[in-house]
Formats: sequence, structure tokens, C-alpha cells
Amino acid sequence: MKTDIEIAQEAVMEPIVKVAEQLGIGEDDLELYGKYKAKLSDDLMKRVKDNPDGKLVLVTAINPTPAGEGKTTTSIGLAQAMPKLNKKAILALREPSLGPCFGIKGGAAGGGYAQVVPMEDLNLHFTGDFHAITSANNLLAAMVDNHIQQGNALGIDPRQVVWKRCLDMNDRVLRNVVVGLGNKTDGMVREDHFVITVASEIMAVLCLADDMEDLKRRLGRMIVGYSFAGKPVTASDVQAVGAMAALLKDALKPNLIQTLEHTPAIVHGGPFANIAHGCNSVRATKMAMKLADITITEAGFGADLGAEKFFDIKCRMAGLKPDAVVLVATVRALKYNGGVPKNELSEENLEALKKGIVNLEKHIENLQKYKVPVVVTLNSFLTDTEAEVSYIENFCRERGCEFALSEVWEKGGEGGIALAEKVLYSLEHKKSEFEVLYGDELSLKEKIETIAKEIYGADGVSYSGAAARELKRIEEMGMGSFPVCMAKTQYSLSDDQNKLGRPTGFTLNVREVYVSAGAGFVVAITGAIMTMPGLPKKPAANNIDVNEDGMITGLF
Repeated sequence: MKTDIEIAQEAVMEPIVKVAEQLGIGEDDLELYGKYKAKLSDDLMKRVKDNPDGKLVLVTAINPTPAGEGKTTTSIGLAQAMPKLNKKAILALREPSLGPCFGIKGGAAGGGYAQVVPMEDLNLHFTGDFHAITSANNLLAAMVDNHIQQGNALGIDPRQVVWKRCLDMNDRVLRNVVVGLGNKTDGMVREDHFVITVASEIMAVLCLADDMEDLKRRLGRMIVGYSFAGKPVTASDVQAVGAMAALLKDALKPNLIQTLEHTPAIVHGGPFANIAHGCNSVRATKMAMKLADITITEAGFGADLGAEKFFDIKCRMAGLKPDAVVLVATVRALKYNGGVPKNELSEENLEALKKGIVNLEKHIENLQKYKVPVVVTLNSFLTDTEAEVSYIENFCRERGCEFALSEVWEKGGEGGIALAEKVLYSLEHKKSEFEVLYGDELSLKEKIETIAKEIYGADGVSYSGAAARELKRIEEMGMGSFPVCMAKTQYSLSDDQNKLGRPTGFTLNVREVYVSAGAGFVVAITGAIMTMPGLPKKPAANNIDVNEDGMITGLF
């Protein structure tokens, strides 16, 4: 079998101008980045804003395992299958971060015969959106330190600067640093920190902003630190908004590429779901819904993170109402949750499957709390047995879910027809009565505890002293109505990545809290989660290379 990158490099792509024609988009509405990538113009959004909305389908998954689930692959394959059933479909996905590309997770362009292309461009620099976000973030950091150096008229307390620098790379040694060393002219010595670009508040702001006016408003609200008097100091206070907006002008525009089968794909924004809100941009999703019958989007990692934030943050803020949810699982991942070692997952093991399927069960229960129809799909592997698949299918049907096998990795859109048929059945025969999990009026602690108990299955929540104090301060600043963005390990429903299946009898530990005033949510950091990941012992970067002809190898 060919590797993903070999399949992508052998693909014959359509010029992006031709792909856009499927959506009724002319060349004047495209800002071309070469032959196969383009940004969509602001004028296009204004022109289509009165079009009726198409249906919105979210693709999510069980908790990720080393066995792999294939959520993005399933999203792409489902979109490729829809035209085969005479449905005009479009993808709305996130952009990959360089951190995992060179780390352990790899890229985010799908796999097999269900990929978006050009794969190498997407996984590397693409259209420069993440570089723009990084630059805007670090411009603000520089302006804050410069303000302190140049007389500090705002009275910023250097011990309470909360704005962190960022880099789109896994670099653990930058988590905690000291800046300002050297001469007096080199700035004030203070402790500083880095986050990965996808965890920057500017990423969240860009993904939630409706337009340039809204972007600037949100940028201006971002809190960079506190004064000696304990008052918040914002990006607007240090007069950084205009310059940041100038850097983000093009990054605000959604990107258009294609799948291997030339289905249009709008790929824009990319906050991580374990440390940020995990969804592509509101602009991309809304534009997609105006251009096609069915928009297929995804949210990062498992449904306990990505789907919860998609519903409770993105849909709440943007007024979106999803029509169906596809929940991706694999036989192998469920057996892994049942205690089977990775090297034994190819063997039939119904006992382990019955033990591990509780993870799928909990995600089904969680999604049904939002009152959206659920379709469960098994990403098919050659080693799956008829008995295993039959057991899972019956399990899902007993819980009111439609069920389909997905063979998109091997067969592309043809392998997604069964899934597409179940999704279309749900859209046509099952009514979505979407509602968020909690109301704005609850206290921040009540919101955190609702997510912990209802979605994760925790008995309760413990707070560090610093987290409890910060929650109190945020509410005193008038931001208690904000939704909560939980930063938690993706590998478990709990905050302990080693607790597989459906953990019970645990307490969720919140060790740090901060407000993203521009994005409009409060971040609660749990367990050992880090906002700046590190590289593994053998990073993927070890195997990536480029030859004399410019052909990249080792990217996956």
C-alpha cells in the first residue's frame, strides 16, 4: 500500500479556479496562492450572506488511542461520497499546526484515498495564516515590554504580565523563560512564557470573529496584564490593535483547496482542542453553509473535548445549530480501551471489545445530551471480524444511533457511500433540537462542574488556591457569563491520560484558570496538560527530507 504522501503526490489536482466553479465562485472572488490554493474574498461573503443555510454535520470521535481513529479521514471521505448521491457538499476543516507535524501526531490532511491536497503545502506553511497569528501575538508581547521599558504610563505590574509569547513548534524549553537579561536598555528582567501558536488567544479570536470590525473589537479586549492597582490592562490600552489587525488582514480570509476527488474544502484556523477550543473558523463554517447543501466539519480529538467546545463555545457564540453528528470509532481502538496491547489489536477479542466499548457508550450519551441525531461509523480495518462489527452495530442501534461502516481510507468517496446514506437519512428523518449543555447565567464553577460531571463522568472538581482566586477575580471583572474552555488530556475522559474506557470515581483537578477576554471564554487548565507541547524521543522530523527536485518525503 502506498503511503499517504505518495498518494497525495500522485494525485492529479484540478486548478482551484475550476474547483471554485462547483460552488458558483468566480475567479474575481479568489485570491490565488499558486495554482491549487486560494483565499476567498470578503466581497464573496457579503454576496452570499442572504443565501439559505445548508445542513451542518459535525464529525467527532471517541478518545484517541495509539491505534488511530481517522476522524479527519472520515470527514473527507464523507464529503467525497456526498456528490455520488447527488448532494452538493463542502468541507470546513482546521489548518494543521507545525508542532505535531514535526512531533508525534503527524499532519492533518486525512489519509489514504480520503485526503485534502496539496498535502505538503497544507501541513507546512500553507497560506501563512499561522505565521501571521504568531507575528501578531509577538508584536503585542513586544509592545507590552516596550511600554514597561519606556516609562510604564499604564502602571503595568511586571509580575502580572499574563500575555505570553508564542511559536508554532513543540519546544518545551520555552515554557518558562526569563527575559530582559543584559543591560538596562535590554528591558526589565521578568519571568515569561511561551505557548504554541494554536493556543494563542489570537488564534481563538481569529476563529470566532465575524469580520474585521469584530476582529479588532476582540483584539482590543484581550488582557495583557494587570496594573499595580490590580486593574486589567488590554491590548487596546497599549495601542496595539491596529498593527495586529494589519498583520491579520489576509489571515482572516478563509482558504479554499480540494480533496483527492476535487470536492471543495475550506480550511481555516486551527486551535487545538486539548488546550484551546478546537474548531475551525466561524467565517469558514458560515461561508460553507451558504455555498453548499451540506457542510461537513470536524472538531479536534474526542467528543469530550472537540464536540463539547464546538457546541458550548462555537455554536453558542455564532448561533449555529448542527443538524447531525458523526461519531467515529474503530474496532481496534475499542479493544485498546478494553486493555489489549497495541501489538495484539489485530486478533479477534470480543471480551476486550465489550469491556472497551464503554468509551463509545459514554460519548454517545454525551452527544445525545445536546439533542442532535448521532450516526456512529466504524473506520474499517482489514483485521476487523464480522462478529466484532456486528456486536458494535447492535450496541449502537440499541442506543438509538444510526450505524455505518466507513471504508474511505481504502476506497475514497466510494467507501463512504454507506455512511453518507445514514447521514442523509438522519438529516431527512430525524429532527435536531440542538441545545447547549449549560446556561450563561451559571457561575464559572458551576459551568466547570457541569462539564466535569456530565461529560467527563467526574464525581466533582477540586481547585488549586490560585485557580479559585482567579475565578473569583474574573467574575468580579464582569466576565462570569462567559462559557468555559477546558484544557484537558485528549487520551482519557478524565484528567489522567492512563484512565482508559469510562473512568468513574475520580475528581477533576483544575490547577490554573485565566480569561480570554477577546475570545470570550474562560480557560480552565486541568491535570498535567501543557500549552506548549514538547517533542517525543523520536520526533517525526527525524524522517522528513526533501530531494534535489523539491520532492518532500517522510511527511504524514
